[in-house]
Amino acid sequence: MNSPLDVIISGAGIIGVSLALELRGRGAHVLVLDSGPPGREASSAAAGMLAAADPMTPPALRPLAMASAEMFPAYVQKMEAAADMQVDFRQLGTIELAAETAAPHEYKRLSSADLQRLEPSLTLKNHARSLLSQELSAFFVQEDSVDPHLLMQAALAAAQKIGIEIRGNATVTNTTACDGKVEVLSESRYIAKSFVNCQGAWSGAPVRPRKGQMLYLQPQTSVLQHVLRTPEVYIVPRSTGKVLIGATVEDVGFDKSVEPEAIDMLLTLAKHYLPEFAAAPITQSWAGLRPGTPDDLPIIGPTDIPGAFIASGHFRNGILLAPITAKIMADLLEGRSPSLDISSFSPARFSSKTV
Repeated sequence: MNSPLDVIISGAGIIGVSLALELRGRGAHVLVLDSGPPGREASSAAAGMLAAADPMTPPALRPLAMASAEMFPAYVQKMEAAADMQVDFRQLGTIELAAETAAPHEYKRLSSADLQRLEPSLTLKNHARSLLSQELSAFFVQEDSVDPHLLMQAALAAAQKIGIEIRGNATVTNTTACDGKVEVLSESRYIAKSFVNCQGAWSGAPVRPRKGQMLYLQPQTSVLQHVLRTPEVYIVPRSTGKVLIGATVEDVGFDKSVEPEAIDMLLTLAKHYLPEFAAAPITQSWAGLRPGTPDDLPIIGPTDIPGAFIASGHFRNGILLAPITAKIMADLLEGRSPSLDISSFSPARFSSKTV
């Protein structure tokens, strides 16, 4: 039997590793277990839009999303310094093409001249309506973006440098209360004061996988500076010149296959707005599994097993919500009340067991 730990975290995605970093910074002895190679699932597969003001964000989640977006520059700065690498954190903002009535107050209406100045390659002729026949207007919102793959690698490197042990290929098979602590069964038997389920789409009911397919293009010249969101597709430029196009939302279980028809559809939608993409080669396509919940809200808090917690179900916003989730969970594990109301995210709102 291993010596007692303060916290065992199951899941080495951006939520789990960010929590481990936060806890280690507070002096806790933490072990992170992952059923596969650390950081290889949804965290590395995401688009990296830090879209706190997105109209699709559920109202109950908005305060959490806004608070985390405010934390992100410092979070990135600390991560980059600890890992000694850059994560392509871009603060150029987002252009959203949306119905006038759907635009939040954070959005700034753009004139045609504004749009031409910001993104001269963006083609809107014959686009008074979107492909969904919605009347469109252009808006600017000051949102940031990050390369999730680089962020995940930086988080893992930072964890290693400060002595956090992360074990891959270590599936947690059972957790039980044991003499005021938690017993965790994996490839070995562990005892800790607390356990946190950060397994993403593999967290167990009611969390379920929501598949997203996307692709990278490599245009010969830079054709886009800002993130572009439209009713049908989003387009995220990277500082390397690559451009990410995404993404589908599919309820197909744990199927991560990439379907050429879906990739072609996304590219066709993107070319609708940026015709230059027609000559750009596809350099990569992939699918990730977002952790969804029945109400599209995360699950954050204690479970019905004493000493066991969950932080999962972040759906589209796992990257964005990593800093605030780490802070909230660390507070809970220390017995402190979080600074934000998290009652809407309680595991108790679902009847099924969530660990």
